[in-house]
Amino acid sequence: MTNLKNDRFLKALLGEPVDMTPVWMMRQAGRYLPEYKATRKKAGNFLKLCKTPELATEVTIQPLERFDLDAAILFSDILTIPDAMGLGLYFSEGEGPRFERPIQNENDIKNLIIPTMDEDLGYVMAAVSMIRRELDGRVPLIGFSGSPWTLATYMVEGGSSKDFSKVKGMLYENPKAMHMLLDKIADSVIDYLNAQIEHGAQAVMIFDTWGGALTTRDYNEFSLNYMKKIISGLKRENDGRRVPVTIFSKGGCQWLEAQAESGADCLGLDWTIDIGLARNRVGNKVALQGNMDPSMLYASPERIREEVAFILESFGKGNGHVFNLGHGIHQHVNPDNAKVFIDAVHELSKPYHS
Repeated sequence: MTNLKNDRFLKALLGEPVDMTPVWMMRQAGRYLPEYKATRKKAGNFLKLCKTPELATEVTIQPLERFDLDAAILFSDILTIPDAMGLGLYFSEGEGPRFERPIQNENDIKNLIIPTMDEDLGYVMAAVSMIRRELDGRVPLIGFSGSPWTLATYMVEGGSSKDFSKVKGMLYENPKAMHMLLDKIADSVIDYLNAQIEHGAQAVMIFDTWGGALTTRDYNEFSLNYMKKIISGLKRENDGRRVPVTIFSKGGCQWLEAQAESGADCLGLDWTIDIGLARNRVGNKVALQGNMDPSMLYASPERIREEVAFILESFGKGNGHVFNLGHGIHQHVNPDNAKVFIDAVHELSKPYHS
């Protein structure tokens, strides 16, 4: 078993006692850091940055050199799987991710390539292995994937969307085709996350970024059911330790009770719910991760500390809280404010664990 110098993040995910509330930030390796911008410039473009293990390792470690974080998260992109399935991922300036060959019909779904983890996605596994070596037990490493529904939205829309007209059109007009697509994606996500675990990821997270765009009925059928399938197929122990799983449906806090029955160890929360109310709803079934509004990091240090104190007080005493933002850190945030946030969590959370 690898000796971790700081394992409070893993303990909190499993509801075990810790000395203070652990904290990390979604997108903590990213555009708000000048050192990240320098590395990305060196890479030439975003995809090259993701697909070069040495550079992905470099940017994964960068925030740990600045901040007292309790976890590292693999630097990659949620669209690696659709790219490996043959859809031709590219990034258009000012438009975000796009696919050259989006899914349009059942025939396209049948012709999808089933990616191999050590070949088609070998660059991700090489990065996971390299990051684990570089961390040397400093903090745990989080692996991740997009949820099948979220990946499907990009694959059918051909990129980002405001109204999801194409993917919802397929869902309502041809649910059989949608299930066929989601099944293929879920099988690939299971292989993908298990490979990350085998290469060194000590916890994994499923990002259901667009789950909140669905009705309750459709969320359960087309999003949550496939995350359940993934969770049931994951390797849950490695290197002598439990491998915790977190699911995060942005805009999905109305479904916490159903999410708590998914088999996940932890639920991610966005900023639209009071964490104390969320805790009352799910009890001790799962840990909770969240949930400060990322825009709070534009505020003064005093206001940031006040918000951290409020969220800690709302959650209350006891175990099972991983502090995080309610979504990814914004690119124009001053890194000094991120440090205020992280240090405040550690300092102010100690009385809740005595």
